[in-house]
Amino acid sequence: MDRFNIRTPFLLALAFLLAVFSAQGQTVPASLPAGTDFRAAWIATVFNINFPSRGGLSAAQQQAEIISLLDTARRIGLNAVLFQVRPESDALYSSSIEPWSRYLTGVQGKDPGYDPLAFMIREGAKRGIGIHAWLNPYRAGGNASNERTSNHISRKYSSYCYRSGTMLWMDPGAPVVQEQVLSVVRDLVSRYALAGVHIDDYFYPYPKSPTDLNEFPDASTYAAYRSRGGKLGKADWRRDNVNSMIRRMREVVKGTRSSCMFGVSPFGVYRRGAPEGVVVGLDQYEHIFSDPVFWLQQGWIDYLAPQLYWKNESPQSYSKLLSFWRSPEANPRGIPIYPGMALDRMGGSHGWPMSEIALQMGLNRQGSAPGGRGEIFWNIGPLQKNTKGVADMVKNRYYR
Repeated sequence: MDRFNIRTPFLLALAFLLAVFSAQGQTVPASLPAGTDFRAAWIATVFNINFPSRGGLSAAQQQAEIISLLDTARRIGLNAVLFQVRPESDALYSSSIEPWSRYLTGVQGKDPGYDPLAFMIREGAKRGIGIHAWLNPYRAGGNASNERTSNHISRKYSSYCYRSGTMLWMDPGAPVVQEQVLSVVRDLVSRYALAGVHIDDYFYPYPKSPTDLNEFPDASTYAAYRSRGGKLGKADWRRDNVNSMIRRMREVVKGTRSSCMFGVSPFGVYRRGAPEGVVVGLDQYEHIFSDPVFWLQQGWIDYLAPQLYWKNESPQSYSKLLSFWRSPEANPRGIPIYPGMALDRMGGSHGWPMSEIALQMGLNRQGSAPGGRGEIFWNIGPLQKNTKGVADMVKNRYYR
């Protein structure tokens, strides 16, 4: 046997390993094995909620914070974290499409000296934790007064950027805005070994009150749609814009890497009166033009994480809402429901006892749970601080 043939199996194996690790470091498998609970927490970067603790830390200091967060996740028994990589149409990763986030250095567009997402994926893999890229599709600025780079979407497509309170918001009805968001997702999934892609509930801005529905200044975008032959009324057109983004984002994610999970965390109540007996002022279908029941019916998502940020014994009963989202009425395909749980409400003016979180976790494990069980904690901060002993409770009672 000649020398080339002897080396061939080794070279093929090496090539395979290089391919596996080429996407910024391979992580745990993206799709959860059958029977595995989804145990996750959000790591928020907007306003430096969880990471980095403040802008301007050195690369080494930021990396130490990432390791601390992931060590917390491993110690408790999480198998996933949802890392906010696009808090305001920017990037906490190396991007040729959008600028570096100001939450890293204090200045938008300034290179932090390393790639936070790539580092998190590598460190997550060491701990058996899948990293999901969490994006805000339309928020362009948490504070309208902050400086933005010339390549920021709010500057590139300024005619589709509107002020909403203190924030800047991109128009979901503008095709160029949707295309940039989809390009960002395609870039992320193709270059990074992500376990999933996740978006939250910020589609159209939340109104200050139910009478403020017409404040969003998208009249010209709607007129352009009508001039192209569009027939939908304005509210239906807005919902169709959101539906189109969800459908197309799934196509991009699955078309780029089929094993990558795609999920959404909408507002926790579908509509007034759905389910019966739940009292809420906001109707997400009418007020922010979000229709998660339609996404479940169409099978466009791998899981839904409704934000069930209320006590069980309240007018927005946790158990009633959980039963609704799991029901055949709302979820005929049996898509997994991983409720968002409000750990942060153990602090501040809410002052929830830790026993409320324990109760809700028990409810998550009761009854019929089509597709699988699990939860996502908002946010990882109380777990890291072990607020009121919640991290110990989660680990010892449910994640042993």
